[in-house]
Amino acid sequence: MRKYQLILTLLAVAMLAGCGRRAVITELSIVPEPTFMVQKEGTFTISNKTKLRFSGLGQNTSTVKYITKSLHKMSFRLSLSGTEDENVIFFSLNDTANVEIGEEGYVLEVRPEGVFVSANTEAGLFYAFQTFVQMLPDDIARMRYSRIVLPACTVLDHPRFGWRGSHRDVSRHFFSVKDIKKHLDLMAAYKLNKFHWHLTDDHGWRIEIEKYPELNDIGSWRVDRDDVPWGEAEPPRDGESRSYGGFYTKDEIIEIVSYAADRHIDVIPEIEIPGHCAEVLASLPSLGCQNDDTTYHVEIGPYWPPRAILCGGNDSVLQFLKDVLDEIIPLFPYEYIHIGGDEAMKDNWKRCPLCQARIHALGLRDEEELQSWMITEIEKYLALHGKRIIGWDEILEGGVSDAATVMSWRGADGAVQAARRGNKAIMCPTDYCYYNFYQANPKFQPQAFPAMVTLYKAYSFDPIPEGLTPAQAGCILGGQCNLWAEYINNQKMAEYMLLPRLCAASECLWSTNKDWHRFRAKMVHHRKRLETMGYTCGESSFKPILQVSKADNDMCNVALDWEVEGTQIFYHVEGDTVADDGRGILYTKPFQVPNGTVVQTTSYLNGQMKEEPYRFRILKK
Repeated sequence: MRKYQLILTLLAVAMLAGCGRRAVITELSIVPEPTFMVQKEGTFTISNKTKLRFSGLGQNTSTVKYITKSLHKMSFRLSLSGTEDENVIFFSLNDTANVEIGEEGYVLEVRPEGVFVSANTEAGLFYAFQTFVQMLPDDIARMRYSRIVLPACTVLDHPRFGWRGSHRDVSRHFFSVKDIKKHLDLMAAYKLNKFHWHLTDDHGWRIEIEKYPELNDIGSWRVDRDDVPWGEAEPPRDGESRSYGGFYTKDEIIEIVSYAADRHIDVIPEIEIPGHCAEVLASLPSLGCQNDDTTYHVEIGPYWPPRAILCGGNDSVLQFLKDVLDEIIPLFPYEYIHIGGDEAMKDNWKRCPLCQARIHALGLRDEEELQSWMITEIEKYLALHGKRIIGWDEILEGGVSDAATVMSWRGADGAVQAARRGNKAIMCPTDYCYYNFYQANPKFQPQAFPAMVTLYKAYSFDPIPEGLTPAQAGCILGGQCNLWAEYINNQKMAEYMLLPRLCAASECLWSTNKDWHRFRAKMVHHRKRLETMGYTCGESSFKPILQVSKADNDMCNVALDWEVEGTQIFYHVEGDTVADDGRGILYTKPFQVPNGTVVQTTSYLNGQMKEEPYRFRILKK
């Protein structure tokens, strides 16, 4: 009997070892697109017999822990080995630097004997691992595979820009530590490396400050109106409970910064100076201007114009800012702190005797130069602690130091002006990078900021503005996508607005060989991959992308394109007879119509009509 029991046990173990699916990968869909990638003859099969090997870095380094833990979550049971050169996944730091790949690049080779990765730094190995994960089945986060057959290939990759950012506003709506970590995981998966954390604004102060407990007792909380659409909420009433909000404790900040560091992401905090501070003045009214009799409260809806501003003539304001920074600086061990500087309405300064006295005493021309003076004072203080400032492009208006970095959001002009005077700049123009804007027809989308950035538009982003010399272009550090949270009150909605546009941003900031149609095809795989990872993706726009060019005589060439792979577009010229099904002609190639013709289109995906019919008047360019 024992003999039969042993046989049954061995059979069960064998069955368990063999359970799971087998996948054969024939097509690689890597985002962002690598610098160089070529598939070759041959394959390599990953199984539980495959070994995992590291060279040049210790077993307790964050990158080794991240890789081994990630593989474990994907149900791989790869044993660590120090010697095997076959049936191995091997990550190695270069003994001699490979100058071609730089600080964040890598070389990844899939050969019949294994997967071999080399890089100059741990960051390079980390990004190589993200590429390796994208070679695995799209549902690897959810399904267990006993064998995965990868095509032989060589990837040589490095980023175009060093600043590949993602901004997150947590003032308008507060998000948990878990939510922020999920955002960081998303960034890591697509090789983004700068997390711009917008921690303070009129709608809530979100970081613990021990010296000024009022900021958290008062400034972090507001009247709860989340059951009312943004823009329709009534102002708070006297005595009404302030129950919505929150803030991150210093321990939570340290936890998040450490979590980001393990993913090679720098966290850049933003503390608004001198405007967007209603929550500060609600907490500490003495920091406002003289003659300003406004009773400020933590805002609960649209707030325009944002008149709350710290007094530019009150010495206690500078002391307050320095005290706050004294508590913030130790929490963020990186080069930059963002000081805001945007949309500071200066009506109060014009009426304030202290501000006017300061302007006169310093020989300043106007209130714009007063803001510049205040920011410069803070910049000097931060420099004493080894920090540099970033400010929105408004900081240029009153003059800026040579060391300041400008974040250009109102188009490209701020970056161009900064680069021409030798300042570093980061690009995030609203027309391409504001993901709180609608991504498709508003009739079919949840409420968002009333402007449009489609996936196609997001992918059209080029961080280098036109008109710069090569030397000036070198001042552009990179760019980022921004997510403001006025209409975003939960993590699922945040992801819906970020995805898949964040994938477009990653390719714009990393890749040197973008291709829209290739990217669109890759999104089929990445939508599935993201959904199995637990993320929510937006559906994108189904309005055709229209391209018109001049033809002979009075004719126009018309080409149609689309955002979602698999979309079918039917069209008809107004006035022509339409088939009984009302769809018109299936678009397969460009066509010609007379100048001024109206063309109507309908888009279908998987046999279902998407959005609504669109009408285009075709005009020569």
